[in-house]
Amino acid sequence: MIQKHKINQYLALMRFDKPIGSLLLLWPTVWGLWLASNGAPEPQLVWIFVAGVFVMRSAGCVINDYADKDFDPLVERTKQRPLAAGDLSTEEALGLFAVLSLLAIVLLLLLPKPVWPWAIPAGLVTIIYPYMKRFIQAPQAVLGLAFSASIPMVYTACGVPLDASTWLLMAINLCWVVAYDTAYAMSDREDDLKIGVKSTAILFGSKDKLVIGVLQFSVLTGLIALKFVANLSYWFLLSILLVAAFFLHQQNLIADRDRARCFQAFLNNGWVGAAIWLGILAG
Repeated sequence: MIQKHKINQYLALMRFDKPIGSLLLLWPTVWGLWLASNGAPEPQLVWIFVAGVFVMRSAGCVINDYADKDFDPLVERTKQRPLAAGDLSTEEALGLFAVLSLLAIVLLLLLPKPVWPWAIPAGLVTIIYPYMKRFIQAPQAVLGLAFSASIPMVYTACGVPLDASTWLLMAINLCWVVAYDTAYAMSDREDDLKIGVKSTAILFGSKDKLVIGVLQFSVLTGLIALKFVANLSYWFLLSILLVAAFFLHQQNLIADRDRARCFQAFLNNGWVGAAIWLGILAG
């Protein structure tokens, strides 16, 4: 029987106690579900995709920590993670990843067959993302692709052809992911420079706040375009104003590049996703 301590370590490896990552993956999924279904998604699709979000996010965290097992002990924020601290072995981590992957496949098989091919690039980008910080200057762009992969899947599951709203929604989400993950990376920039991994926070340097602002403006512009492309009501504009207020708050948080406040700016994006979803519901 697995000891309670070991169970807690497995949950920590999956970031069970840190739901922000699941929320940031969930929001674009439900945006797409509600848009593709004209506001009335089938309950079965909702629970399958919601469960899939939490399973895939957990699997992504496990493979991320496996990839970073030699880096995490050198970073203040991550040195207590189960693999970094030696509380779990790499074999145990890979075993957990295999179990989560099997669960993801079971959920996939419950979806319509046309969705299945989309799972291949979605799964591949989830696995390769943790390694990108070694090779490319903007691994956050790969994360943006990973966190947008569910959008064409939900449209396909709803039997809706991929149209302008699909690609616009993916572009909005890609800009949003790079913006909030750059703020996240700003909190780790000093450690990342020491250990030699790459991030957009390092790439943008002194222009980091400006680039985040440009990306946030792109998100707002994309949302305005989405209002007309998806024929949403003017209630959606109130959602956009709320998102703009959140972005202004985030710019204030990252103004001094303080580690803790940059991380707070990242966390604030959970509310951004909720605001957009509520706008789609009202619209």
